[in-house]
Amino acid sequence: MKRMMLLAVAAATLAGSAWAEGIAKGDPVKGKQIVDTVCAACHGADGNSVASANPTLAGQHEVYIYNQLQAFKKGERKNPIMLGMASALSDADMRNVASYFSQQKPKAREAANKELMPLGAKIYRVGNPVTHVPACMACHGPAGKGIPDQFPRVGSQHAAYVAKQLADFKAGTDRKNVTMSEVASRMTDAEMKAVAEYISGLR
Repeated sequence: MKRMMLLAVAAATLAGSAWAEGIAKGDPVKGKQIVDTVCAACHGADGNSVASANPTLAGQHEVYIYNQLQAFKKGERKNPIMLGMASALSDADMRNVASYFSQQKPKAREAANKELMPLGAKIYRVGNPVTHVPACMACHGPAGKGIPDQFPRVGSQHAAYVAKQLADFKAGTDRKNVTMSEVASRMTDAEMKAVAEYISGLR
């Protein structure tokens, strides 16, 4: 458990490095122009996606969005669609888009499968000591708001999207994150599905 927390701290340091190096924050007005023409079809004009396969970006931390766009453009995150979208964006464009989405309000959601809530709540709040799965809220907060510049907001996210990301972390496919890969590798499919449902209802 101690090793997991040390890894989390290291990940947090890296996540906030972009802004720490003096990169200026973006312009949300310019960001909206890009969102309306490039991002809205999948993520919604206000960052609240309709399709569960596409993440809601409203209220997501600015630095996190910027870093993910950079990762897509560099091929560090494997997604053909996002590679094409991010490749067309300049560094300033990414900062502007990140600024706009971060200022939008995420829409509240309810878990679709209430039967999974008890297990989901347990994993999120206390983890699974037997398999050394840490509590999700240790990094993402009790309400899923994350920690700015360090850990992403997960509350009100689509359950299907969260479950898919956990599965990708576990499989080590298109997501490269040491901390999350180790956490997901210790989770069962049932635990991932349950915690994804619980997260979707957090706000």
